[in-house]
Amino acid sequence: MKSEYLRTLVESIATGSFSKAAENLFITQSAVSRRIKFLEDQYGYSLIDRSGPILVATEAGQVVIDKAGKILQIEDELVNDLRSLSSKPEISFCCTPSFGITYLPEIMKGFMLLKPDLLELKFSFEMPDKIVDGMRKGLYQVGVIEHKEDYDFTGMETFELPGDEVVFVSSPQLGITEEELPIERLSCFDLYSRKEGCCSNKLLEYNLKRLGRDNSEFNRIIYYDDLHLIISSVLKGYGLAFLSRSVVEKLVNEGALRAHRVTGFDHGFKRTLIVNNGSASNGLLVSFIEEIRGVFRKAPAEIDFLSCSVDDCGLPFAPSL
Repeated sequence: MKSEYLRTLVESIATGSFSKAAENLFITQSAVSRRIKFLEDQYGYSLIDRSGPILVATEAGQVVIDKAGKILQIEDELVNDLRSLSSKPEISFCCTPSFGITYLPEIMKGFMLLKPDLLELKFSFEMPDKIVDGMRKGLYQVGVIEHKEDYDFTGMETFELPGDEVVFVSSPQLGITEEELPIERLSCFDLYSRKEGCCSNKLLEYNLKRLGRDNSEFNRIIYYDDLHLIISSVLKGYGLAFLSRSVVEKLVNEGALRAHRVTGFDHGFKRTLIVNNGSASNGLLVSFIEEIRGVFRKAPAEIDFLSCSVDDCGLPFAPSL
């Protein structure tokens, strides 16, 4: 039995959707369906009730999920224990996509000059909830999250980093010139957004709720899990996006995009650097942590926020797992 099949079942029920499970696991929806069918054929029971708008486990499915949780926890612990036996210098780091796209190239440029003998680097992009959970399970040594809510960081060391803000961005083609404006001025446009549960989406929902509104007021919401496609669509004047200012700073400064704040919105995010207890005594990780903190001591002009031109907007992507 392949553990990723069990993980797929768990994720499908946790998200209530095959498509959301596929996004979170970075596989296709058809691959999710094939894995679930394999499990059902293997065990001889239907594991998921597909009759409603949200996927729920059948009685047999819940039995499998309960056992799968224990199996997957043991596997995660095994991987972590084996990693601790390695004598190779390595770093496992996880951050939000907005932080990775904006700052990781600059961080790595400085760090690799200091540590040319580093043999293994493991980077991944995740949502804040999953980063904190992964840190707690020992999957990552270091993480960075942007967040509004307070998390339980028991067993971890934390360092406060300069925060960020999330703003609406539009192309000059749309003719929106105001830097601050009411939400009604924007809701008539299409909104391009990352998957539900991402940092910017959660902040948008929080702010709309404060105003007694919801995102159904926008003309349409188009979901992409690719920041490159979102920014490319906005640059072409197809609609708006609600994004981290740091991600679009260069394009805003060049005039290719305009940034907008909404009256009554709280646009601010906290940003926290998380380190597993005991890891901060590792000299290699200390250097890496200092590179992360050091990038914020630079003047904004010294940081190449996007290594792209306005014409093609070729965003740097995260290293694969």
